[in-house]
Amino acid sequence: MKRGPIVLLTDFGLKDHYVGVMKGVIADLAPEARVIDLLHEVPPQDVFAGAFHLWTSYRYFPAGSIFVAVVDPGVGTKRRGLLLEAHDRFFIGPDNGLFTLVLDETEDFRAFSLENSRFFLPKVSHTFHGRDVFAPCAAHLFRGEDPEEFGPPVRDPVRLPVPPLREEPQRLIGTVIHVDRFGNLITNIPAARLPRPPKAVIFRGERIPFRRTYGEAPPGTPLALVDSDGLLEIAVSGGSAYERFGREGEVVVEF
Repeated sequence: MKRGPIVLLTDFGLKDHYVGVMKGVIADLAPEARVIDLLHEVPPQDVFAGAFHLWTSYRYFPAGSIFVAVVDPGVGTKRRGLLLEAHDRFFIGPDNGLFTLVLDETEDFRAFSLENSRFFLPKVSHTFHGRDVFAPCAAHLFRGEDPEEFGPPVRDPVRLPVPPLREEPQRLIGTVIHVDRFGNLITNIPAARLPRPPKAVIFRGERIPFRRTYGEAPPGTPLALVDSDGLLEIAVSGGSAYERFGREGEVVVEF
């Protein structure tokens, strides 16, 4: 399987040198690799948010892509570094639950603990494994190293608790799992589970009508729709659902 591009997802932001240095390490070890910035504005230390963005994005990249995901509040502790092979793609990062949603979609995966130091930089810091461990491992993997060479197999990658989806008579109950930059509330309710046609969504005591697009609702009014990732979303036309409702509370879909 052809390998690459190398895709970066972090909570580092762009005000510091961290992302650029990771790219420099990759350029030094694998100058022919194409590097794509997926996202560097994951909320700091929010592992579930990183897992969400990775899960909603990986499928749009070609087979053989190498995702370097670094949201790592436990850097320097005994938490493992992980190389995961799943969905015909590779994922490298801390074994802290960051790959939970990717793993939840398949039982067909291989995982390896990053322990072979010949794939690291010569000096590994206690605070920047993105630079010293994960980026160089991605570069060596791109160059054709076998995943088994990076360390022993892992059969129990760490998984985060995922908010449950409950189905009761005549209704489906979910929760908000993400708020995007427009203030749209993204839920854990997939379109495939929605009744056709749904009667209504109830959130924070308000009945919210279903629409096909944002523009079908009058400005300033709430609506529910299926977003581009196939999840139920609560929005406000021309405004912010987060500012109106907050994000806490059950989302109830009436059949």
